[in-house]
Amino acid sequence: MPAEIIYEKEGLLAFKDIMPKAPFHALIIPKEHISSVENLDSSDPRLPGEMILAAKEIAKSRNLEGYKLVFNVGRKGGQVVDHVHLHLLGGWNDKPDNIEV
Repeated sequence: MPAEIIYEKEGLLAFKDIMPKAPFHALIIPKEHISSVENLDSSDPRLPGEMILAAKEIAKSRNLEGYKLVFNVGRKGGQVVDHVHLHLLGGWNDKPDNIEV
């Protein structure tokens, strides 16, 4: 599926969400396939932190004054794509309403 890539670093990729839930909505993913946060183990201890730091870098580059970071885990947790990903949402002028991601 085509994507508007906005960030790439060794092991990570970020692109705009095709169904945004905020004025700015990006997904940060590892290049290595991991189905879900549930599938992370002790061999991946740095990955979540690297994803969060990438989100921080993207937010800064987009001048986001505040933002939300969301990991959905499993179908009952709202995960619809079987590849671990971190949602970066921001760009609101005021406080965001309750947002389901």
